[in-house]
Amino acid sequence: MSASVENTGPVIGIRYLQAVLLFLAICVNYIARLNVSVAVVAMTDAETTNSDFPVYDWTEAERSYILSSFYWGYILTQFPAGFLVRMFGAKAVLFIPTLASAVLSALTPYFISWGGWVAFSVLRIVMGLFQGLIFPCIHEHLAKWSPPKDRNRLGVIAYSGADCGSVLAMGISGLIADSSMGWPGISYVSAGLCLIWCVLWLVFGSNNAPSSWMVGESERDYIERSMKREDGFHVQKIPIPWRAMWTSAPFYALLVVRSAQGWANSTMQLQTPAYMHGVLEMDIKSNALFSALPFLAMWCMSYVYLAIADVIMSRKWLSLTTMRKSINTVAYWGPAAALIGIGFLDKSQTELAIALMTINAGLNAGSGIGSILTIIDMSPNHSGIVMAIVNGVGNIFPLLTPLLVGVIVTEPSSRSQWQIVFGMTAFVFIVGNLVYLIWGTTDQQPWDAVDFLKPLPDAELNQDAVSDKKPEAGHKVLEKTM
Repeated sequence: MSASVENTGPVIGIRYLQAVLLFLAICVNYIARLNVSVAVVAMTDAETTNSDFPVYDWTEAERSYILSSFYWGYILTQFPAGFLVRMFGAKAVLFIPTLASAVLSALTPYFISWGGWVAFSVLRIVMGLFQGLIFPCIHEHLAKWSPPKDRNRLGVIAYSGADCGSVLAMGISGLIADSSMGWPGISYVSAGLCLIWCVLWLVFGSNNAPSSWMVGESERDYIERSMKREDGFHVQKIPIPWRAMWTSAPFYALLVVRSAQGWANSTMQLQTPAYMHGVLEMDIKSNALFSALPFLAMWCMSYVYLAIADVIMSRKWLSLTTMRKSINTVAYWGPAAALIGIGFLDKSQTELAIALMTINAGLNAGSGIGSILTIIDMSPNHSGIVMAIVNGVGNIFPLLTPLLVGVIVTEPSSRSQWQIVFGMTAFVFIVGNLVYLIWGTTDQQPWDAVDFLKPLPDAELNQDAVSDKKPEAGHKVLEKTM
């Protein structure tokens, strides 16, 4: 690997390998997580799957339970994941949900033949419980490996795995269902991909630069120095400043903006095949391929946004906060307009509907640079915990939206009912970004400091007593950890 100047380490180093491993982790887990939207269509419509396999007569409500059940488990383990990754590191904790996804995917056809939609829902809940560990691990790992100058690139590489996983889950699932493997093959392919990643992670994954057997001295020093970490930083346990965190306006802005994204993601990822099959009357193969097209656009556009962000920051046209808010505005308000337009189209305007859905997703790709990486900007030392909270609260909405769609869309071919679904999603986009514009920031928060909860030295305390000064609100000597 070629080295650049001394103070920046290798141009392409092991930190990029870690980002690629995170990309693959998200990708394979998303395939296992999202292929259900195409699989459910194949399981309930004999014309869309290999006729050698059984087809089930599930109601719209039962299908909604299956689609939402993953999130019932997913939100429960977000918060514990933040603690687990702090205790054991990302290498151990991220391995567990991926291995579990492999096993549960392999068991899916048997569970369905045994217990129908109820057993399928239970299995999806368990998978959600395991996959709830993933994103706090991803964020904690990125925070350990991403110097500020490389953060946009490493973050986009890692998180674009969600787009790639969505493309593959939508794009190949329909083809597999129509092949000799039938709909059970969707689960078996997912299981195999997860197992392959587990092997790669065990060999190449490392919790941080000092513990990696592959990283060179120059890259290790560059990462640790740029993050202002002293020797022994990774072995210390930094207490969590709960009170300061929960009284921070930027923290709540993140909660709101990421919750809006969670609502939109669940609508597009889980409901797109049903909309295309019902309103646009597309068969499962073209349905799956065109359902994947928006996520292919999102995947490609994430790198376009990265290039734009790199130019903006290298030429210092905008501050980091302004750059992130500007990109996030395009990523939220652009899709809001596109979603409203989609609701007014029918099967005679299929091409336009697909084009708008593709534009919607492509524009939304900017949310990674726009708001996800803000978590690491604000709090690199507590990014796993902050991500656990933000992602946990944000994924309450994917739990509810399939159920809400099941109530609103009683007739899958009704354009007016889908208008309501898309209109609500657009409103959520607009409001979520507005809150972020007002209160969001990329400034590293005072409560992220390593010594924020440490008592002041006795000399300083005595000086406060002599001067009869009251500590300011939020002063670290008064802050308590739980």
